[in-house]
Amino acid sequence: MSAAKSSQMKGHDHDHDHSHVPQSLRALVAVIALTSVIFFAELIGGLVSGSMALLADAMHMLSDSTGLIIALVAMLIGRKTASASATYGYRRVEVLAAMFNAVVVTLISIWVVAQAVLRLGGEVEIDTDLMLIVAVIGFLANGVSALVLMRHQHGNLNMRGAFLHVLSDMLASVAVIIAGLVIRYTGWMLADTLASLAIAAIILPRSLGLLREALEVLLERVPRGVDTQQLQAGLLGIDCVQEVHDLHVWSLDGKDMLATVHLVVDTDSVQVGSCEVLDAADAIFAGQGIGHSTIQLENSEHQPHESAGGHHH
Repeated sequence: MSAAKSSQMKGHDHDHDHSHVPQSLRALVAVIALTSVIFFAELIGGLVSGSMALLADAMHMLSDSTGLIIALVAMLIGRKTASASATYGYRRVEVLAAMFNAVVVTLISIWVVAQAVLRLGGEVEIDTDLMLIVAVIGFLANGVSALVLMRHQHGNLNMRGAFLHVLSDMLASVAVIIAGLVIRYTGWMLADTLASLAIAAIILPRSLGLLREALEVLLERVPRGVDTQQLQAGLLGIDCVQEVHDLHVWSLDGKDMLATVHLVVDTDSVQVGSCEVLDAADAIFAGQGIGHSTIQLENSEHQPHESAGGHHH
């Protein structure tokens, strides 16, 4: 048996940053209530006034409120601490929520585009008074929501998703207001279709971006901004380290990063289990923002066991 030792960086308790949860929980609940009210106002307003842009905005609000409700549920589940059977806790739930949210929003945007295109060339009557009143109310409500969530958007992927939603809703409301004014003063009905297409164009890149980020986390890809080759070179540069293998870097929730690595050390000049190598390796990981590392030290005699398939990850 080779002498091998795992080290966990001390002082990095995984529940270190949960102080922001209660406030952002309250913020989320307040925004959900507001968004739901505006959704119904825009839905009824859109159907009564005949404005496709208002309906598009209502659909956007719907995707928002479902997105925010998912974010809320995820946050409540994500707060459950780690246990013997779930050693990482449940923070990945928030990433799943963000992914589901992104898929819903993308599908709704495609539906809006299809509806808007189908209306081209058709004659439609639009009640611009109602359209404008509802759009302005929507704009103001989104403004309030954006201010509430802005303070919390750096909390995690989930809250950022919620903030981006509300922000794009504000832009969408602006598009509806502009379309309403154009139709009111020029009678150019195409403005409504163009506004609904513009809203979809605002939503799609965001939702696809969020989907890609969530998938990268779920697929255990190396987080952006981490250079594994640089890490490898740094670890190899430590005195007595002869070889570096099984280097893995990933993230649980899109924010905190973890790493594991095996270091083959020259046992003549360093005691396996010596803290100098571990400290040096920890410092290299910390340099790339990785706060939690598990490092296995081995001597060269352990190598045949590795290549014989004893340690597949």
